Amino acid sequence: MTPSDLHPTAVQASGSGLPYGPWTRLPYQDTPRFDGASLLDKWDRLHAGQWVTPPAPGALADGWALYHSGEFEQAVALALRQGPDGLALANQATAIYANYLEPREAVRLALFKQVAERAAAQAGAAPDDCMALYWQAYALGRYSQGISVARALAQGLGSKVKGALERVIELQPRHADAHIALGAFHAEVIDKVGSLVGRMTYGVRAETAVELFERGLQLNPHSASSLMEYARGLLMLHGESRMAEATRLYEKAASLEPADARERLDVELARAGLSD
Repeated sequence: MTPSDLHPTAVQASGSGLPYGPWTRLPYQDTPRFDGASLLDKWDRLHAGQWVTPPAPGALADGWALYHSGEFEQAVALALRQGPDGLALANQATAIYANYLEPREAVRLALFKQVAERAAAQAGAAPDDCMALYWQAYALGRYSQGISVARALAQGLGSKVKGALERVIELQPRHADAHIALGAFHAEVIDKVGSLVGRMTYGVRAETAVELFERGLQLNPHSASSLMEYARGLLMLHGESRMAEATRLYEKAASLEPADARERLDVELARAGLSD
């Protein structure tokens, strides 16, 4: 089965009315929970990786509270009812759900493709919309991993990911998540095609990857996902010689106190990585 086979009318709809449902629920009962008021009080901490303007109290704030509480399906359904103002939330909640919780590979790819296309349309209408650019790059990156990085590079997806992330950093130099994602892009391309071809064809460099990882963690040092991306990047770039450092990064990620559902998922991934 491929993403094109999964037309919304051909699959079971969930209670939210979204396609590809019902979505898998977050399995952890100890996840922090939010309402509209508590969300806004902790907004800066929750969005340390990528600065987003806090929503006014109301439906959109309630949607973000659902997202940070791990109610991804409900968050997306509510966000899509808000029109253009809800697209950033819809893209983020869909992408994070697909990456961490969706067990069906074809559906994961379909959701990433959906986010990438929706965010690309946003960026086309508003070229300086960092949220649209970032989630376009994130979704394309995960989609590329799903179909194989080599195949994605052959399709020209790599240049789209790189260009979008570089534009985000140009517009928002303190966008920690974009630095980490671009560092991971450099490392993954080098891992797949080699340093020489990577540098000549895609403009990627190992030293640039490390600089991007370091800058991302400097901007947001309490991100478990960033710590793990850096660890994986070091292993792709340098192999077993950096295993000790990669392990330390995973240990730090596993020891963090999660602030929301996505961080709870990241901490669990770090713990699982250490037990493998």
